[in-house]
Amino acid sequence: MRAGWERRAARGREAKRVALALALAAAAGCGSGEETKRPASPPAPAPAAPSGAQPGPGGAPAPSTATAPADFAQGLLVAVSRFEKAEAGAPKPHSELLFLRRRGGRWEATTHEDPSAPVFHKALVYPVPGEGPAVLTLGGSAPGGPAALKLWHRSPDRLRAEVVWEANFGGKFSRMRDAEIADLDADGTADLAVATHDQGVVAVVSPRAGGGWDVKELDREKDTFVHEIEVGDLDRDGALEVYATPSEPNRLDGTPQPGKVVRYVPVKGEGRTVVGDLGTRHAKEILVHDVDGDGTDELYVSIEAAEGGELEIRRYDAGTSPAGGFAVATLRDPMCRFLVAADFDGDGKKEMVASAKDTGVWLLRPGPDPREPFAVSLVDADSKGFEHATLAADLDADGRAELYVASDDDKEIRRYVWSGSRFERETIYARTAPDSILTWNLTPVPVELMPEPAS
Repeated sequence: MRAGWERRAARGREAKRVALALALAAAAGCGSGEETKRPASPPAPAPAAPSGAQPGPGGAPAPSTATAPADFAQGLLVAVSRFEKAEAGAPKPHSELLFLRRRGGRWEATTHEDPSAPVFHKALVYPVPGEGPAVLTLGGSAPGGPAALKLWHRSPDRLRAEVVWEANFGGKFSRMRDAEIADLDADGTADLAVATHDQGVVAVVSPRAGGGWDVKELDREKDTFVHEIEVGDLDRDGALEVYATPSEPNRLDGTPQPGKVVRYVPVKGEGRTVVGDLGTRHAKEILVHDVDGDGTDELYVSIEAAEGGELEIRRYDAGTSPAGGFAVATLRDPMCRFLVAADFDGDGKKEMVASAKDTGVWLLRPGPDPREPFAVSLVDADSKGFEHATLAADLDADGRAELYVASDDDKEIRRYVWSGSRFERETIYARTAPDSILTWNLTPVPVELMPEPAS
């Protein structure tokens, strides 16, 4: 595939692109910059099918002909970094919440920014005890400043901010990088498992009876980036486990970045346990989900490619050796930052979707033996992005999940619906401004929380 990640000799040709990526990273408070929008790259070659891949439609899916309801009860909440073009110097970063709502048969968009945060790394909908849902954002800092978790409460004419947790972790930058919502202490209320950069803090944030929040650090490790959090119960003992992906700081030069997958069990007081030893490679995406439908969660790890190699999506079950696991799929791509699972075709069985950086969106189907490699086919080769944010959600409430993907290279958000034999694609939002963007995540949001479009 691309020489910039396959062959060490090609790094010199990437130098200017890397320099600009680092400048964008510094402007956005993103450490060494792997998670900032890179300048446009030369077109990648047509993706090669991985070993065992099944034939797919290839290219871009057909335009959608499906009839959707005129109004959806849920919309899309999208966390975006927008880099405003500047005449000189690095582009100016903006943290942006994009709200997309289908009303009256068309998609409407509204945006919200937080001037105090140069980046939102994620946005979620959190059920506030005694109040109901509110928007939760994970912010990154300017150099030397604090990162913050904030709740945004809907008022008649605006979103009102409440700081949940603000912290300076002591490194060059502080980032609230990822979070998942679950009842981690079994008290009946929703907690937050939070991953941070760049001092390796993993924490549980819990609402306090009577108001306020408690923060309990589960781990801290100097000069460590924790990229991803997942929650599940692989051993089926009823105690939720928190999984995280710490690694050495990010690198853009292709040299090894060792990493691992670790587990914590907060309700039992169990600290760090290594469950995935990835050697000189690392993971920025994991998925804990019962994909095979046997009633037990599995852990899937998207392991970024070593130089000249392929990315690997590896499965771990409870009790799997950290050095074990097995590949359910490999793709000829440097990275895949989003894995989602749902029943897209309505056959009662779940599929997995992997959105890779350069080669597009891939559908992975478990076979009769889910511990054998999955069948792999291409959903859309004409979709690309550094993060390539993806969501599986049933926003149209027809009982079958749709797929939503941010193709940042095209500045579009697209909706895919299974038509009976393939996915059909609809562009539901497109940007025309020249600003560079990076989409961090998409999540469903009740329309009642969305600000109204400006009149």
